[in-house]
Amino acid sequence: MCWDVVVAGAGAAGLLAAIRAAERGRRTLLLEKNRKPGAKILMSGGTRCNITHNTDARGIVEAYGHQGRFLHSALAAFSPADVVALFEAEGVVTKVEESGKIFPASDHAADVLAALLSRLERSHCELRLSEPLVGLSRSEHGFRIVTSESDYNAGAVIVTTGGQSYPGCGTTGDAYRWMSELGHTIIPPRPALTPITTNATWVTSLKGVTIPDVALRVVVSDRAVNASEAKPKKKNKPLDERRGSFLFTHFGLSGPVALDISRTITGHPEPTTLDLECDFLPMQSVEQVEAAIMREVASDGKKQLIGVFSRVVPRRLAEALFAKAGINPELKAAEMSKATRQQLVEALKRSRIPVSGTRGFKKAEVTAGGVKLSEVDSSTMESKLVPNLYLAGEVLDLDGPIGGFNFQAAFSTAWLAGSHV
Repeated sequence: MCWDVVVAGAGAAGLLAAIRAAERGRRTLLLEKNRKPGAKILMSGGTRCNITHNTDARGIVEAYGHQGRFLHSALAAFSPADVVALFEAEGVVTKVEESGKIFPASDHAADVLAALLSRLERSHCELRLSEPLVGLSRSEHGFRIVTSESDYNAGAVIVTTGGQSYPGCGTTGDAYRWMSELGHTIIPPRPALTPITTNATWVTSLKGVTIPDVALRVVVSDRAVNASEAKPKKKNKPLDERRGSFLFTHFGLSGPVALDISRTITGHPEPTTLDLECDFLPMQSVEQVEAAIMREVASDGKKQLIGVFSRVVPRRLAEALFAKAGINPELKAAEMSKATRQQLVEALKRSRIPVSGTRGFKKAEVTAGGVKLSEVDSSTMESKLVPNLYLAGEVLDLDGPIGGFNFQAAFSTAWLAGSHV
């Protein structure tokens, strides 16, 4: 059977690309390997689905850094405001949280998926489930698509199979082989937005403790610097810096800021040579923290220092930092020496956590790497190497920070691809 357009993968990008193509009158088939579509939509954002971010196209571009330039045309075609308008038109009321994340007001990811499926049905696109694509090649009709159930011919194909994150959802990197066989360059995939692991017991003992505002820096550990140089560097310049909340876990760190900074760790050739430097009071300078401690000492020298610290960080963290520094938690404020004060300030502003790795693709929210962007026409999402082959979403070498940016890129690139097939 010959179709105008075949879309491979019924995730966020695939659903919207198929909707757009079918609404333009293109005879469209959407193939999905799972028994149900949108598996990743349903589990994203803690099953709430953060559909986009409360910003404009420029804000999305800036969030992506050097990759952002690729998104200009896609965002011009389908902006964050357009995403919100689409779901609102389907009856999904949205809300903006303090962080800028936009969720369905119901906090149910199922509402997001239901809206897309409702519009897909009205578009007259045909959806076939439990039918994985196993082969894609050029043919006299355009493309030959081989699935587990049948062979199809299509004038155009949109690949929206995702990357390798959350492989349990079916995103196992299948398209990389097809794209490579068709001549595309694949930037080696690696996990992004994935939790970070450590062997430091003082960290893992704090499981369950949340820090609402912390500045994290990825630095090469002093151990690695000293091992490679006769004289250590005077300044260990951060490889990356992010700020936000994080959660201590039984394996290390999770939460927004840890997930955001993880792509720097997975992109490093030797992750175990890295440390996370934590500033638990990023709103205050070292001098301000030291002055605050001195004021507390002056106001009541009989109070225990641990009590003073428990007012600025959680008690369990304060106890862990005292133990790590070898300071008696029963020490009175008046008994604190200058050296002890400097130790405590250092612990609050520059605590180091040695990195052992990450939780990998199994727990990654997105994939860094994929089809090389320079081989795709950013104004249409069509391959520059293979006419009538389009790519959208996470299969591309695009990965943004946490906060709805990755869904926005998926929706925008999908809409653009569906507009040009």
